[in-house]
Amino acid sequence: MIGTMQIVNYFYILLLVSASGLCIALVFTMNRITRSVKEIEIDIKDLSSQIKPLIASTTNLSEKLNYLSEEAKQPVMIAKDIMDDIKDRVEVILAFEEKIRTGVEGPVFKFLSSVLGINNGISAFWNTFKKR
Repeated sequence: MIGTMQIVNYFYILLLVSASGLCIALVFTMNRITRSVKEIEIDIKDLSSQIKPLIASTTNLSEKLNYLSEEAKQPVMIAKDIMDDIKDRVEVILAFEEKIRTGVEGPVFKFLSSVLGINNGISAFWNTFKKR
């Protein structure tokens, strides 16, 4: 019969063979993980190399849009200044016209009423003179 030492030795050998198999499986698994990590690293480098020009062109586009926005503001500001100037001049002209109208209306009405009064007086004089 097989002694207990032999059974222990068989289990010891079985344990060593199992541990060796696990180590070999671990090496293959680590190799696969390493390859996957390298592939991910390559993908990240490719992505990074593609993103850098995109970021540069986006920055350039943003700068151009800012420049165009600033350039567009200048004509708008000039047009606003011109419109404000025209508005001020029109207001001055309207105020001047109002001053002239109020300054002329009173004397003209007085003059016209005086002329009408003289006309009425002359008409009355002629009517009276003709009757005699």
